[in-house]
Amino acid sequence: MGLLALPGVFRPDGDSAMVAEHLRKTTRPGERVLDVFTGTGVLAIVAAAAGAGEVFAVDVSRRAVFCATVNSRLRGFAVRVRRGSMFEAVEDERFDTITANPPYVPSIDAEARPRGAARAWEGGENGRALLEPFLEQAPSRLLPGGRIIVVHSSLCGIELTLEALSAAGLNARIAASVENPLGPLAAARAELLERRGTLPRGSRTETIAVVEAHSPADLTATGDEATELAGAA
Repeated sequence: MGLLALPGVFRPDGDSAMVAEHLRKTTRPGERVLDVFTGTGVLAIVAAAAGAGEVFAVDVSRRAVFCATVNSRLRGFAVRVRRGSMFEAVEDERFDTITANPPYVPSIDAEARPRGAARAWEGGENGRALLEPFLEQAPSRLLPGGRIIVVHSSLCGIELTLEALSAAGLNARIAASVENPLGPLAAARAELLERRGTLPRGSRTETIAVVEAHSPADLTATGDEATELAGAA
């Protein structure tokens, strides 16, 4: 999928492809979808193409909003693209599916506020600076039977995400995962990540996981079954 990506806008990568494939297989006709940290709008477009009824896309970057708007219109989809920080841009709206590919690369300087292009990948000291607020806010924005789909690396704690979503009353599981060599940014910070204990010494790989969490109204598997699914992913 050739997409406009201005300088500073996150370009779709393997993470995006994993979520996109899951959306293609599982999007229900007519559902309301919100893509947070939309970047080029790729996940919003995939959801629309898969049959979603209403699709919203949000990003704090003006360039990303422009790209997502252009990319969706060129493909004939009426994605509602809005600028804002996570859920502030959609007020009290609720959704059947909320997707997110947040910035999650652990930052060199935990105190520095990322600017420009760095906003697309810098995730704070532990990679969860934006992930945690998303996980706190997203459950309350689900319609009954809704779900959250979020992708990130083992560098910022996949188990922590599963625990946070479970604590919010959702049925969380790993829907897909793959082990890859560290990306260029993380690889350049590998020694720092080792010192922090984020990366096992000598390791230069990370697991990328798509985590899916359903609200109780949509439980289709028991906790044991969900655990088995997670282990098989």
